[in-house]
Amino acid sequence: MKVLLTADPIGGVWSYTLELCDALRPSQTHMVLATLGRALTATQRAQVAALHNVTLHESAFRLEWMPEPWDDLAQAGEWLLELERKHRPDVVHLNHLVHADLQWQAPVVSVGHSCVLSWCSAVRGGRAGSEWSTYERRVTASLQAARCVVAPTHTMLTALERHYGPFAQTAVIYNARSERLFAPRHRHKEHLVLCAGRLWDEAKNVGALAAVAPSLKAPVLLAGETRAAGEEIPGVQLLGQLDPDELASWYARAAIYALPARYEPFGLSALEAALSGCALVLGDIDSLREVWGAAALYVAPEDHDGLRETLNELLANDLLRAAMGGRALARARQLSPVRLARGYADLYRRIRCDLRCSTTP
Repeated sequence: MKVLLTADPIGGVWSYTLELCDALRPSQTHMVLATLGRALTATQRAQVAALHNVTLHESAFRLEWMPEPWDDLAQAGEWLLELERKHRPDVVHLNHLVHADLQWQAPVVSVGHSCVLSWCSAVRGGRAGSEWSTYERRVTASLQAARCVVAPTHTMLTALERHYGPFAQTAVIYNARSERLFAPRHRHKEHLVLCAGRLWDEAKNVGALAAVAPSLKAPVLLAGETRAAGEEIPGVQLLGQLDPDELASWYARAAIYALPARYEPFGLSALEAALSGCALVLGDIDSLREVWGAAALYVAPEDHDGLRETLNELLANDLLRAAMGGRALARARQLSPVRLARGYADLYRRIRCDLRCSTTP
């Protein structure tokens, strides 16, 4: 099996891509990886080089959610079609929300990891402005042309169907992270509250952590990109943009991982923290409830009093904190790369079979 796979190196899609490529390696699946969005870092190129079933083609074409992307995306479409002609994949797997409506020869899987319209609904409480009308039209046309639309949660799939549907076929395949990348320490956890991600993204709601930090019984540490170099957030300690090993080290140290998100289609950082034995305190939103169930504690995103009380209770109660860390780890182990690979391998085979059946006289 050969798959033409797109990805961007900017957020959680990158970790998902590496995990998927590695998990499919035992099934003799070769991945032709085409990157968009921005150039890869040296660390990211090294990560790809370690995957012997991956052929890398790199670009920096802007993605559909970036400013003035449409000329770039037209060029990206030509580039992707040329890659298909060169490599002749069995399946095209898109991890961005346009280009499924190109003249592909292979069947197309389009994965909606997030989208602007559902972000605006969850974070701003309303519809996206008129400046997003071209985005809405292009994403709708693309997703409706895909052989199958995939989402990482049922919650996200429902959002995609509401904004851009209906679709020919759909599937939900939960994301995964490899346990070997993280250290599930239970003893010697430090009284630290950690959060990681794009700190400038209102969806992450790190402002809630900053608001309650002065009244917590432990320091709050935030890892990730801020809007500007040297930016400070009062009340918290900024760790900056960390490489994967550095972030894994902080997960191993922290007793609690807090993500009071307003919008989170899956939440890979929570999965990484859970694999490190952290107790989880999450935003009380449908997607996080779907993934974590009773393995996390939940607080409404705007309930600062509830966030403060929940974090302080966990910090003061060693037994409760250890129990919640154990629940999170047990749930995280269910979200395994083997499960991820099986879900996509089955999907690839199914849509190839559907194509053969539809073209057989």
